[in-house]
Amino acid sequence: MTNPAHPPTAKQPVRAAAAAFIGTTIEWYDFYIYATAAALVFGKVFFPAADPFVSTMASFGTFAAGFLARPLGGLVFGHLGDRIGRKNALMATLIIMGVATVGIGLLPGYEQAGLLAPALLLLLRLAQGLAVGGEWGGAVLMAGEHASQRRRTFAASFAQLGSPAGLILSLVAFRLITTLDEADFLAWGWRIPFLVSAVLLAVGYFIRIGVSESPDFAKVLARQETLEIPAREVMRTAWRTVLLCMGVCTVAIGGIYFTNTFMLAYTTQTLGLDRAMILDCLFAVAIIQFFVQPLAAWFAESLGTARVLIVAAACSVLAPYPMFMLVSHATPLSIVAGIAIVLVFMATIYSAMAGFISSAFDTHVRYSGISLSYQLCGAIAGGFTPLVGTWLSHRYPGQWMPLALFYSGLSLITLVSIWGLAAHKQRAAGAATAATRAA
Repeated sequence: MTNPAHPPTAKQPVRAAAAAFIGTTIEWYDFYIYATAAALVFGKVFFPAADPFVSTMASFGTFAAGFLARPLGGLVFGHLGDRIGRKNALMATLIIMGVATVGIGLLPGYEQAGLLAPALLLLLRLAQGLAVGGEWGGAVLMAGEHASQRRRTFAASFAQLGSPAGLILSLVAFRLITTLDEADFLAWGWRIPFLVSAVLLAVGYFIRIGVSESPDFAKVLARQETLEIPAREVMRTAWRTVLLCMGVCTVAIGGIYFTNTFMLAYTTQTLGLDRAMILDCLFAVAIIQFFVQPLAAWFAESLGTARVLIVAAACSVLAPYPMFMLVSHATPLSIVAGIAIVLVFMATIYSAMAGFISSAFDTHVRYSGISLSYQLCGAIAGGFTPLVGTWLSHRYPGQWMPLALFYSGLSLITLVSIWGLAAHKQRAAGAATAATRAA
């Protein structure tokens, strides 16, 4: 966690955005390979049971545990980021994530170690959650705070772009090893994507070490405006803002795990489709997301972030119904088209929301504020979405309407919260202007 002096240059905004993108790509690669393995492998390797439903639920339970650790990561690294700097906090999260991911790839299975195997898996999953909990807020701020006020929505979206990029890498990794026969895949093949993370960790470290501290936070340090416990100040003065920001993030976080984690289990287990074919479909959808996100951020910056977010959330309420109708046709083209309908609106929200919610908090508590908002939402919407989806498909076999209604509910929460946060920011800006005039 060294912090060498790197004087600000004209290249720093570009370097910061690139470092945010590459760093979050690595972090999300590590997180997504766990999600993919949870749907395909971990139930059989770590939680063998006569009923596949029980194994899958146990596997998704450890997946959810990582989300429960994310608020703690947001709290810990938000505190460090608002006290000692964004850069040092980000270096720590990258190292923790890399070590935990490689450790998962080295774990023995249930047959070799008994209950110790799932216990160690759970421990390392919690470490992953802790790291991701601190990563997101710092990456968004390092990219956004290096940019000018006019370009912050677009700059912050580069941290968000790491999510589809990490997903693409994880799907490629698992697609390559699905060519193995089932026995080799379960015995050792699934470990390869986790072990590759060691190389990615080294790459991410050397890229991030060359980025200077955020200019906004450097001013806070110069003015000695850091707080002893930033999170306490956030919860004392801005808890309503935190709740609204959690709502804004709901479908963006829950939706990605609905389409890429739950749908993987739903299509292979409920619909009985080929695993390799579904991974190919999700790969195509991830490519679409990768190109939609920067375009959506550009539109948001040009047309108004709140306006674009509201339109996207309203469309997201309606999107799951055509998605399930198309997915039910069970052809590669229909599956890609169906999931892409949902994903375009979800990706628009995910891309633009980083700049939208970060501007709702003051600089000296911003890391803590956006980290708590995003990660508390992640613990609920992200961690439990695959579990709720699996339960609904088990409770209502052969019916997709309950699943579509569930997704619409997530979207509706986001729509109402975007409107509420936009109104709240407008009132706060009016109050600040009035106070300035009075002074």
